[in-house]
Amino acid sequence: MAMTLPDETLEREVADLVISTLNLDVSPESVDPEAPLYREGLGLDSIDILEIALVVSKRYGFQLRADNEDNVRIFGSLRSLSQHIAVNRVEC
Repeated sequence: MAMTLPDETLEREVADLVISTLNLDVSPESVDPEAPLYREGLGLDSIDILEIALVVSKRYGFQLRADNEDNVRIFGSLRSLSQHIAVNRVEC
């Protein structure tokens, strides 16, 4: 499957969503799009990832399933999560 690169606007929007959902004390501009979301980077844990999956599903209109074998890649970084959203979001 060809990957679509997310634009900076979507990456910033997703960074805002992650930060506001988890009440993180960082600015969206300070999030490195290539840094890991889980453990290193933003230091998220599995419960944080679950919360993000829920809000992303509601905001962008598609399911992020816990049993998806691509979850490690999808939640690997802000950029990879944004790429997944760009490819799968449902336009309303």
